[in-house]
Amino acid sequence: MKYFSMFSGIGGFELGIQRSFPNAECVGYSEIDKYAIETYEKHFPNHKNFGNAKTIKPGELPNFDMLCAGFPCQAFSIAGKRKGFRDTRGTLFFEIARIIKTKRPKIVLLENVKGLLNHNKGKTYSVIIQSLDELGYNTQWMVLNSKDFGVPQNRERIFIIGSLRNKRRPEILSIRENNGESNSKSSKRLELLYDGDYQSKRIYSVEGISPTIPTGKSGGNHIPFIATHWQRASTTGKGGTGMLTSDKFSFTLDRNPHFVNGIRRLTPIECERLQGFPEGWTEGVSDVQRYSQCGNAVTVNVVESVIKTIKGEL
Repeated sequence: MKYFSMFSGIGGFELGIQRSFPNAECVGYSEIDKYAIETYEKHFPNHKNFGNAKTIKPGELPNFDMLCAGFPCQAFSIAGKRKGFRDTRGTLFFEIARIIKTKRPKIVLLENVKGLLNHNKGKTYSVIIQSLDELGYNTQWMVLNSKDFGVPQNRERIFIIGSLRNKRRPEILSIRENNGESNSKSSKRLELLYDGDYQSKRIYSVEGISPTIPTGKSGGNHIPFIATHWQRASTTGKGGTGMLTSDKFSFTLDRNPHFVNGIRRLTPIECERLQGFPEGWTEGVSDVQRYSQCGNAVTVNVVESVIKTIKGEL
């Protein structure tokens, strides 16, 4: 199986694919953030970066079976009653669509925030689905939560799978049921969180499952926090901060940058664990960049499970 990755970040899709499909070949990727590229190339030095998605010439790309992409949520300029491919011009989704139009991969795998469903009163999602339909793809989608895939983080993301018409649709609706229960004990997961170096005095405040790691540039108020002393936090889920226990999921994330006894920030290594990456995956860049890279990444475990489900179509 050959695939092309867009808006690749630090390689979350690549790592998930590698784990579930060891013989898969990445024919190329597209990323422009220099720090993300630095991290990506450390782990995938043989993958070719085609650079800015807007300047890629689809005809010059190698053939591939699957295109995967996590892309920014942008509104479309819908003209009249048209809601399709032409309405996506000027957006990053259009760059995905024009490559799909030329290369015709068997599978298109897209990831986005859950809010995509309601973005611009649902018009954004509608245009994406209709665009894929115009391009010859049957689509299905599901909102998947990272906490159901072996990592202690409450992170909901929508996954859209497009299968080239006349191909059998992969069954993805049972993914969640096959990957644990959301009310299961999380003590073993927490042990992984807690064995590590806390010298950096980062903070973190939760209940078994971490809230979503914030996306975008991190640092200051954007660094996740955790209360390590249960006496100092509420267990009710009301009033803001949850306590860390071994049998409950977290419900909030305190991002205030102040320090009190028993409070610290999450370390970059913990953020890597929460996203399913090996420890040290983002080493080599500043902590600010490490937080940002983890927050912007797709959860590796979720990708791994999705790929296992659609593997038969590839």
